[in-house]
Amino acid sequence: MRSVRLYVILILLAAALPSQADIIILKNGKRLVVDSARERNGRVEYEIGDNSYAISITLVDRIEKSAEGPQPTALKTYVPFTPTETLPAPKDVKIIRDGKVDTDALGIVDRWTDDARATAAFFQAARFEQDQGNRDRAITYYQHALLRTPDSTTVIDHYASLLIQMGRGKEAIPLAEHAVRAAPISADSWTVLGYAYFSADQNADAIQAWKKSLQLRKDETVERYLAKAQREASEEAEYEKRESPHFTLKYEGHRVAEEMSTAVLKNLEEQYDDLGNLFGTRPSERISVVLYTDEAFADVTQSPSWTGAINQGKIQVPISGLREVTPELSRILRHELTHSFINQISKGHCPQWLQEGIAQLLEPRSAKPYGKMLAKLYADQHQIPMNELENSFLDLDQEKASVAYVQSLAVTEYISDTFGMAYLRMILERLGEGASTESALRSVIHSSYGRLEVEVADYLKSRYGA
Repeated sequence: MRSVRLYVILILLAAALPSQADIIILKNGKRLVVDSARERNGRVEYEIGDNSYAISITLVDRIEKSAEGPQPTALKTYVPFTPTETLPAPKDVKIIRDGKVDTDALGIVDRWTDDARATAAFFQAARFEQDQGNRDRAITYYQHALLRTPDSTTVIDHYASLLIQMGRGKEAIPLAEHAVRAAPISADSWTVLGYAYFSADQNADAIQAWKKSLQLRKDETVERYLAKAQREASEEAEYEKRESPHFTLKYEGHRVAEEMSTAVLKNLEEQYDDLGNLFGTRPSERISVVLYTDEAFADVTQSPSWTGAINQGKIQVPISGLREVTPELSRILRHELTHSFINQISKGHCPQWLQEGIAQLLEPRSAKPYGKMLAKLYADQHQIPMNELENSFLDLDQEKASVAYVQSLAVTEYISDTFGMAYLRMILERLGEGASTESALRSVIHSSYGRLEVEVADYLKSRYGA
């Protein structure tokens, strides 16, 4: 969901380093993670693997002789919140049988006159399908449950929370508002309402909802999101706002010229049309975009220093000093916008490596500049395992994040070159239907993670050599 300023040439092999490593901090801010480093005769000499290098000491700020320190952390787009309240399953009918929902049993339940028992049965089916990743089926069962008991805040909270996880926060708002009216002392309902508002870029409303939630129950995650919403609201209080057919743009008026905001919206609309034609679908809701100074971006997002932009439901981009849409800014906007299309197709259920791989591929970016180093990384079996690339890269340090991004690009490029872009879309569609990542890969390109890593290694070797 985000772009990165890569420093791959210096640190691509960081993933292969032992846990104890020296770090050379250069005066320009870059970092070299090496096996060992030392000062000698006005130079800093260091080793990476079997190779030795040296640079002038005048370029070096300091050497850290230690293992890598604590990793930076950042909030994800949405930490899946599961309401604490549930409904007990009816004892006189078995809804889950042989590892799946028994639709015949639900047919019987549908004829019951006891609304409370029928609601509980459909709720059990919905929770099971949601846990299995079958989100559309879960929604159907939540809707059946609400037909029986429209004021069940338990059902509403779980249903609304699922919609938010799927990137459909605006749809969740009326449901969540109904829940807090029905149960004004439910911490769950106020928490879900806050997430719904926040995902729809209604920060002021989210702040009030989360404050009410915290009055009823302490929650560290809610406290963190409240702080994030307050930072954004404070920073953006005086921002100007403009709209185009598919975007809402906010920016600091005295720092961003009107011509620049016009150019950004024009660029976004052009990218939107191009990506829409490419993917064959378009995001269902207007996309929020915020332009910051570098300082404001760092303060508001609290993201690692290596992050170039973020799409956490809304696109946040630092543009200090820019007076026109440069080719680099255009690539960043396209990268972040691609995440919105991916989330639409996968219904918010896409692993990070595929998210970032497709977004880079469509910038467009190629793995070619890093081909030989990637080939060696895979030949030595020092690549980051695929299952470790499923979650957000924001928790990684700069070195490992750089490897994660380029490795994701290489894997995605292999799939595109071998099977075609249409197959990447098919994988996203399978994910949107609730399939696991490996299940989606097997059904589309007939590869498990293990097999895919072997195929990527062969692909890199054949194209770039080891």
